[in-house]
Amino acid sequence: QVQLVESGGGSVQTGGSLTLSCAYWGFTDNRFCMAWFRQPLGPGQKREGVAAIDRAAAASYVPAVKGRFTISQDNEKKIAYLQMNDLKPEDTAMYYCAALLWGGSWPGWDRNMDHWGKGTLVTISS
Repeated sequence: QVQLVESGGGSVQTGGSLTLSCAYWGFTDNRFCMAWFRQPLGPGQKREGVAAIDRAAAASYVPAVKGRFTISQDNEKKIAYLQMNDLKPEDTAMYYCAALLWGGSWPGWDRNMDHWGKGTLVTISS
């Protein structure tokens, strides 16, 4: 059974940095992509994609975080990371790790993810 567990969230000031980790296990092979999503707090807020990495270690980012966030993956340790720099108040959200059972290049944000973590909260103060 696949499980994903996020950690590393917290509170930092504008311009600060955080690194999120996602420990995963239970995959039967390495044909999957890892991704990070976020959902701002408050009613009506939608979850949005942030960054993704495929099995070839090719990364994809949404424009709002490109140049500030870096996704990576350690297949031996079975951990995916999201390094976040130059954080802004609008980055405040619950961050979720997710996995897509897909062995090719990242297919885009329209796909439904197969597995989700429970999230870790990131708060950026101005």
